[in-house]
Formats: sequence, C-alpha cells, structure tokens
Amino acid sequence: MRDPSTGKPSGGGHPVGESQNQPFHLSFNRFLRVDFQGSRVISDGGLLLVRQLDERLGLTGLIQNHLVDSRTGRNTQFPLADLFRQSAYSRLAGYEDLNDATRVASDPTFRLMGSQKVWERGVALTSTLHWFETDLLAREENLTGLVRLNRELVARAEGVGSSQQVVLDMDSTESPVYGEQEQSAYNGYFESVCFHPLFPFNSQGDCLAAKLRPGNVHSAEGWEELLLPEIERQQQNGKEVAFRGDAAFAKPEIYQALEERGVKYAIRLPANDNLEQDIEELLTRPVGRPSHRPVVRYKGFLYRAASWSTARRVVAKIKFHAEEVFPRVGFVVTNLELPSRAVVRFYNKRGTAEQWIKEGKLAVNWTRLSCHRFRGNEVRLWLSVIAYNLGNLWRRLALPNRIRNWSLTSLQQRLVKTGGRLVKHARYYWLLLAEGHLTRGCFGSMLRRIAALPQPDG
Repeated sequence: MRDPSTGKPSGGGHPVGESQNQPFHLSFNRFLRVDFQGSRVISDGGLLLVRQLDERLGLTGLIQNHLVDSRTGRNTQFPLADLFRQSAYSRLAGYEDLNDATRVASDPTFRLMGSQKVWERGVALTSTLHWFETDLLAREENLTGLVRLNRELVARAEGVGSSQQVVLDMDSTESPVYGEQEQSAYNGYFESVCFHPLFPFNSQGDCLAAKLRPGNVHSAEGWEELLLPEIERQQQNGKEVAFRGDAAFAKPEIYQALEERGVKYAIRLPANDNLEQDIEELLTRPVGRPSHRPVVRYKGFLYRAASWSTARRVVAKIKFHAEEVFPRVGFVVTNLELPSRAVVRFYNKRGTAEQWIKEGKLAVNWTRLSCHRFRGNEVRLWLSVIAYNLGNLWRRLALPNRIRNWSLTSLQQRLVKTGGRLVKHARYYWLLLAEGHLTRGCFGSMLRRIAALPQPDG
C-alpha cells in the first residue's frame, strides 16, 4: 500500500518482503531500524561460564576416555566432544528436545563453545544429533561410558569444601510417556503410564547415578545397583557414609546391607498397630486449652518386625495441631546414636532430594523421554543427568555467595539467558554481552573462582 501524497510505500522505506537483506523501517520512529542477524546475536551467553568450568574440570579428557567414536573418514564432520557438549548444553539451556537443534545450530554461543571446526560452519542439526543420541551413544560401551563419565565428573569436584561425612539420599520419580514406548507401564501410585527412574544424590545436590526402570516396578527396585557401589567408593576415600530414604526403602535387606558396611541410616517406617501401641501414652492430646503452636513429642524405643532378624531402634514423632482432632505421627528406623529429636531433624533433610529431582524435571527436562526404544531413553536420561550436574557444579563451585542458593531454573532464566552480539575481527571474536543479572563484576568473579579450582590429576 502506497501513500497517496507521495506515491511511496507507507509504513517504512521497504514494504515487507521487498528485500530479505535490508532492515525493516518502522513508521512510528523513522530513526529505528530492525534486522534479524541470528548468526551474530546470541541468547545463551551464560553458558560460556559453564563451558569454562567444564574445561577446568577436564570434561574433554573424560569424553575421550569413556566414549568410543566408531566413525571413520569423512563421517567425522563433527568431533565427538562437540556433539556431546551440544546435547548436554542444549538441555542445560532449556531446549528440551532435538527439534530445537536447528535454531541452536546458528547460535554463536554453541558454535564458539565447540572446537575450531564448527566456529564458522555451525553445530550439528537435528538428524545428526538424533543419530548421535539414539545410535552412537546407545551402544553398550558408550552407555557404560556415560555412567563412568558422570561419576568421574562429580568426583573431580568432591574434594572442594567437602566434609568427612557423606550423606546419600535416594528417591524415585515419575517420567510420563505419551505413546507406545518400550517398558512403559501404568503406575498405580502416580496414576499414569510412565517410566519410574531412580536417583541417588549426595548432600551437595550432585546426582551420582540414575537408573531408568519400567513404570510398574517398586520404588526401591534396583537400589543395590546404585547404592552399594557408591558406599564402597566413598569408604575407599576414607569417608563416613550415612543414608536417608523414605518409606519405600523400609526393607530389612537394606537395613542389613547398611549395617554390614558400617553405614548410619535413617529411613521412614510405615505406621502399623504394633508401632502405635508402643507410643499409645503419647497419642492423647494435652489437657487444657489448645496451644496455637503445634505440640511435638518424641520417643525412641526398640522394635522388631516379624520379617526382621533383630530388634532395631525406632524414633517416633507425634505432632498435635490446634485445628486437628488427631495427631500426626511418623516413625523413623535408625542406627544413629543421636537424641530422638536430632534423628528426626536429620531425616527431614531428606526432602532436599525431592527438590533436586524437581529441579532436574523443570530445568533440564530429564523426564522428557520421547524415544520409542528403551535404550534410547536411557541415553537421554543420562545426558540430562550430566547437564544437571554441570549446572549444579556451576552453582556450588563458581557462583558468588549471594546467589548460590538460586535454583537451576533461576540460573537458567537469569544467567544462562543472557543476550549479546558477536563481533569478528581479524584475530579474535568479541562477544558483547548485555548486562542484566549477569554483570561484568559477577562474570569476572565466577571466572576467578573457576581458575582457583584445583586441576584434575592427569
């Protein structure tokens, strides 16, 4: 449409679609030009700090040591380390599946985090990443390699600020499915068709392992495969180990295995009539006007269930609320030599494991497992776990104290999602970042913290 008085196109100097190479002109402000230069504008500038951290921790060497690249000749267009980082970092940036690979491929952040081969050409597209995740990494030697790579990556940071005691938490979660995926099944507790993965964590939030399981297995199924090797590893490093678990782990074989290895534990025990008889005198509401604050009572006693080979200590917590008729009662079986109240407080910190699982779901989408084949979903779960650990290591090793308690979702939205512009000179690339939550001072502080980390052996 043209202006009748001038005969020129109205609404700007060029009508939409006249030229793909010219900027857009806007009629409300004739000094403003709008252009789209995706190859020079970035949206995930904060990932550069995580890339610097992984370089300090020696991730490239771990990839070379634990993953096998069977490609030969011209098939190696993208180095293995570049493909691995693209898969992990895209998850950490919040891109939940491979459909985003086309947009990520032209982002300067992802290009410059890789090897020099991809600086100008761009990173892999959807088809290449799909082959990488569902074929190359799905081979037995590489799936085993992902397990070892993740554990060694966490191990390289364990010596920083760690205490003599290591507390392990284990919990399961739901991973909903929406199709005919191998080994998916209906779970009555979650009331959905799902997978049912299991995760152990240390007290600093690092995910030490993962096991993808069919949806209809018990919550503690396969616990020994994940827990016992971790206990052995920590004890070989001279650590004292303690374990916390919810009522799903209240199994005599777990108690016995922990006791044989000298591991302290606090595990929620489902209530039954026999347990309530042992605390019957504490179930009566205190006489007089109800207190506005909850009234809490504790009791420790020996208890032996029919399936147990020996009596064990049980701690009961009875809590009266003014607006409730009956008290809330919980039981914890333990071998800790602590006062009853301290045992309950120690157990209650197990809730942080649920928070870490929630962060994994929201930040890196580790329950988005959309492959038909079970093995492909195992690979994707492990890539998400590694992405989660990179984010968590960044949080606890590099972030300033004032923002160290941010969730991974907050880090993603406030620090990772930092825009900027790439300028290429004859010898250097200049990346000009916008100052928002990620300021120049904050960026420099994190770089100094990363540089101060000890170099990994080898």
